[in-house]
Amino acid sequence: MSLRLNPGKLLLSKWTAVEVRDKEKHFIVTRLVEPADPGSPLREVELEAVYSRRSRILPWRELCDPTRWRQGWR
Repeated sequence: MSLRLNPGKLLLSKWTAVEVRDKEKHFIVTRLVEPADPGSPLREVELEAVYSRRSRILPWRELCDPTRWRQGWR
């Protein structure tokens, strides 16, 4: 089953990685990466790991994949 998300409401949402790497399991969306063309839809978000404070940018639609991400902290 696919998760339906509104990209405009992702800011400060919490996520749990299904596969833990480098003790990074819990993440928070810290930024919506605005596209170069203001008329274009949002494509990427910045996630920050709670444990290490490392950030990464990924396509927001990846968060809909239940084999990689779960909404909330679990």
